[in-house]
Amino acid sequence: MRGSDRPGLGAPDSPLNRPYPALFFFYPISKAERFLANMSAQNSAGIQTLLDAEREAQKIVQKDRTQRIRDAKSEAQKEIEEYKNQKEEEYKKFEGEHSSGYKVAQEEADKEAEVKLQEIKDAGKKQGDKVVADLIRVTTDVKPEASEKIKA
Repeated sequence: MRGSDRPGLGAPDSPLNRPYPALFFFYPISKAERFLANMSAQNSAGIQTLLDAEREAQKIVQKDRTQRIRDAKSEAQKEIEEYKNQKEEEYKKFEGEHSSGYKVAQEEADKEAEVKLQEIKDAGKKQGDKVVADLIRVTTDVKPEASEKIKA
């Protein structure tokens, strides 16, 4: 049975007269359309490749940035340590130059203290018997006196 033999199906070259009716998305495409579809697929794959490459580049840049920060931090720490050592050496040098004056002053003060202690010891030896006699006299000769508060 041919398409033209069927009643009410239209012209013989009508899509309705084909053995299997074509669905709307199955249609013949030209070479240009096929080329564009192929290019579109290639462009999509190319775009994906570029996106992947960009992600990889971002990872590398981030890794390098992190490494540079670590390097800068360690370099700064070294500089701080060197500066600290330099200042400690300067302080020790300054202290060595100026502490000799303190040592001399300390020695003079110690000598003066020794002289005064010796004077006190000599005075104690000269007046020691009199001081002991006065202490004994004061403790043995008690003179009771009434307080001024009681007298009033």
